[in-house]
Amino acid sequence: MRSIGMYLAIFGAISIVLNFLGRELVILSWADNWGPTVGWAIRIGMIVVGLAIMFLGPKGEEEQAA
Repeated sequence: MRSIGMYLAIFGAISIVLNFLGRELVILSWADNWGPTVGWAIRIGMIVVGLAIMFLGPKGEEEQAA
């Protein structure tokens, strides 16, 4: 579960960096359909939710066995 959160946060951060450079990830190209404010909210929300999953989610099976 933590890896899903990590990927979500990374994609959000990459999307923000690329947005500053005038580019966008193909998978997130829909984020600005409702305007730039909503696009930014989606990007920041991805980072926040990803970090929450990483830190608050259950540990993986291999970590629980130890």
